[in-house]
Amino acid sequence: MMLEKILRHMQFNTLIDNEKILRSLHELGYEVASPIQEKAIPVCLEGHDILASAQTGTGKTAAFLIPILIALSKSERKGSARALILVPTRELAMQVAQETAKIGRYTGLVSVCIYGGVPYQIQNRQLSKKYDILIATPGRLIDYIDQKRISLNNIEMLILDEADRMLDMGFIEPVEKIASKTPSDRQTLLFSATFNKKILKLASSLLTDPLEIKTDNATHNLEVIEQKFHRTYSLDTKHRILDEILAQPDIKQAIVFSSTKIQTEKIADRLQDSGINAAALHGDMNQRQRSRTIHLLREGKIQVLVATDIAARGIDILTISHVINFDLPQTLDDYIHRIGRTGRAGGKGVALSFISQKDRMIGREIEQFSGVALPVDSNPKRAPSPRGGFKRSSPYKKKTFSRPKF
Repeated sequence: MMLEKILRHMQFNTLIDNEKILRSLHELGYEVASPIQEKAIPVCLEGHDILASAQTGTGKTAAFLIPILIALSKSERKGSARALILVPTRELAMQVAQETAKIGRYTGLVSVCIYGGVPYQIQNRQLSKKYDILIATPGRLIDYIDQKRISLNNIEMLILDEADRMLDMGFIEPVEKIASKTPSDRQTLLFSATFNKKILKLASSLLTDPLEIKTDNATHNLEVIEQKFHRTYSLDTKHRILDEILAQPDIKQAIVFSSTKIQTEKIADRLQDSGINAAALHGDMNQRQRSRTIHLLREGKIQVLVATDIAARGIDILTISHVINFDLPQTLDDYIHRIGRTGRAGGKGVALSFISQKDRMIGREIEQFSGVALPVDSNPKRAPSPRGGFKRSSPYKKKTFSRPKF
């Protein structure tokens, strides 16, 4: 079945005609285009505006990066950026910047990435040189526009990545202001997990005769992720079930999502006390701490990352085998993006969610989306029975692990 799926999709060498980009894609191991890449790349290269629906983990970043790199390779370098990629979070900005460097390594094109939490002096030095692609979060870019340090007069392509998330974060006015500073004849590509009323309204104001692209449906994109649910009745129950899950030997690395910053710290401390190398990630950490934590996770030095939704976007690590929703998010979109942290690049993953009494509304939406009936736990106070899994300290001798030093 997997071979049949691969054969049905196009090889990159039949989809694009650019030896430098094909060389980098080959070195990265990218031979076959994903559905969103197969559909979006040709129409982007033709110069159309597009409104694309694509879930996280489907290869959408390359779906817009490849056309950008090809188009800019064919035109002359100007005094300022020719392509602008807007993203909602600094983590996603860094991820897009890394992918740009990898895929465009032989093109000679230069990209600059700006986002909040980093001293202006550092980014000022990058912006003082000639560059072709600007990757930015709306808030920091608005600051630079207001300071008249960035001009968008030469923008040929405007990309809005995870536009639904940007609107959820209250960036609609900054996005509209930024777009107004770019030429009206630009090409605009808008990528969103869902097409709600706000997205369609934004698209109507920014896009010109866009082609709509969809990749089947959300469940198709997440078909490699096994979704499981546990009924919980108290915080103690959640901790006991979490212990039981993390004791399983098939877990490589896991992300545990919590609803509050304080609770991420408490869960991470508790896991470290039980012998698991865990770390917290949340919005009160400075950029250096957050970058360091993600680096340690990528290097395999952190087994369990306990995070708020700040980590739901922009973390692309193939070794994340499990996602655990200690607390459910408030929206189905956030649930989809959370569980999309596993099952990356066609690999398999497991998403486990704790369902409490207060989760009735979102629980019904998730049940309908997943197609998995939510269970009724007949014995919610069952005791954990860990077997294998992460190395733990003796239950009779407490062993603690220090947090990573930042």
